[in-house]
Amino acid sequence: MTRACLLLVAGLAGLLLSVLVAAPAQAGSTRVSITDFQWSKDPEIDLGESVTWDWIGPDSQHSVTGQAPNATQWDSDPGPVNAHPLGDTFTVKFELPGVYSFLCKLHSSVRGTVSVSSNPGDPFSDPGPQPPLNLDLIPPNLQSLYLTRPRFANHGKGTGLAFQSSERGTATADYYRLVTRGRGKNKRTVREFAGFSTWNVHIGNNLVNFARRGSVFKPRPGRYVALVFATDESANSTREINLPFEIIRP
Repeated sequence: MTRACLLLVAGLAGLLLSVLVAAPAQAGSTRVSITDFQWSKDPEIDLGESVTWDWIGPDSQHSVTGQAPNATQWDSDPGPVNAHPLGDTFTVKFELPGVYSFLCKLHSSVRGTVSVSSNPGDPFSDPGPQPPLNLDLIPPNLQSLYLTRPRFANHGKGTGLAFQSSERGTATADYYRLVTRGRGKNKRTVREFAGFSTWNVHIGNNLVNFARRGSVFKPRPGRYVALVFATDESANSTREINLPFEIIRP
């Protein structure tokens, strides 16, 4: 090959490279993961392309709800916000340029924006595969349980229960009254279910009202044992912890 041909080929290659570098990148349809109470990103797309939101867990009780002024027509949960099955999706196709705001109706911090350019996009572009589900199979760590007064008068106000939890969720105490049955050698103590209490739990230290009179627990003087356990937002429960207590006459 002559020197002139080599120079021509090199020049054409350089021109092609400069064109490729200068060519605008195509945004393409995309996906946003809803996980750990946040969005994975704030997507940027072109006209006619779509955004698909994926509930990948472990938390799934979130909505994708458009906000004023230009996104109020989109809502993944027009009614009450229920827990979505893991892997559930919600897709919106954007036909006008602008910045669109979305949030969860239950958790205002779970929010994001979609930026749509004025460049014509590819409505048939592939958003890609759904990310792996973020499954939570580990129960919370419930520890440092103690009653402020293991023995208290029957005024209906109960006592305090302090504990620590590693996750948000609920804690439940099932109350059993210890009752003596039989006589002599047949004498034995049995448990009679007397009611329960349930509390919302946050991460860290918690202090709740234990054995308080209510619609599902009517305290009576006597010895009791409570079986206390916690359940996280992925329905994982701890083992039951026994807490003995006594209610005495005022």
